[in-house]
Amino acid sequence: MDNKSPIDVRIIVEGASDVESVSRAMQDVALGAEYHITISSIIPTTSIDIARKAVQGADVVLIATDVDGPGRDLAEKFQKSLKDEVGHLERMKFPYGHDVEYIDPGIISEEIKNAIIRAGLLSIANIRDFRQLEDQFMESHHKMQELSRENNNLLNENQSLLDKMEEFSISNEELLQESDKLKIELENIKGDYNKLNSQYTSILNKNLFEVFSITKLWREAFDEDLKDLEHITFATNQFKPDNIIVGQGSISARSKDKAIEWLKVIRTALIFMDPKSEEVKNDLDEENDNLENQFQNIWE
Repeated sequence: MDNKSPIDVRIIVEGASDVESVSRAMQDVALGAEYHITISSIIPTTSIDIARKAVQGADVVLIATDVDGPGRDLAEKFQKSLKDEVGHLERMKFPYGHDVEYIDPGIISEEIKNAIIRAGLLSIANIRDFRQLEDQFMESHHKMQELSRENNNLLNENQSLLDKMEEFSISNEELLQESDKLKIELENIKGDYNKLNSQYTSILNKNLFEVFSITKLWREAFDEDLKDLEHITFATNQFKPDNIIVGQGSISARSKDKAIEWLKVIRTALIFMDPKSEEVKNDLDEENDNLENQFQNIWE
């Protein structure tokens, strides 16, 4: 026998007379030596509250009420009310129609043993269910640990995502600010472009000056070499025609025809200034009549 405390068994009966009957029956029962069991108390009561207080701490409670109708009803009440107060509840089975105080002590003694044996066997049968529940508990415990680890991982990932979202939010705000700056710069560039485009269009719409070599243009126009470039420069500076610029051996005009027309005017003027140029005078007789009008209208 081990050194563990004996199993504490308590018996509930209906009255004091039943206590005497159960006590006589227990005189020949060696439960301590045979089963390592002690019957610590016999409780005479029909009160649920008294019974609940009296059975606290018991391993097994035997209900030894009479087998008549009131006794069976009382036993059912005890079983329902005390099932969560003790390790095990067991109903003692007596011959039908007998009160406990009149039952043969030997029958009571035998039933006490049988009730304890039933309680033990039922407990043994419950061990398998307990083991299954224990296995299920351990499996659930492992699953909970695994879920806890997964939950911690998810929490860490969630925190990491929150940190990244915060970084993205800051980066996005910076990009938005940069975008606003670029929009302003773009508007400024558009304004500058529009100004340049307007200026470019204005330039395209204007008649730009072309520059020609006076010597080459003179030969091309009159099929002769230019003898005195200074006279052309002098005459141009004196008359100051619109849109004609002469200098550095070049003549600038809006077109080649305009430049030739002005050289013709200069050539005619030079002829009249030089009476020895009879051959040239004859070539320009037809032009002399309209010379003054040409001079006035050629650059209008």
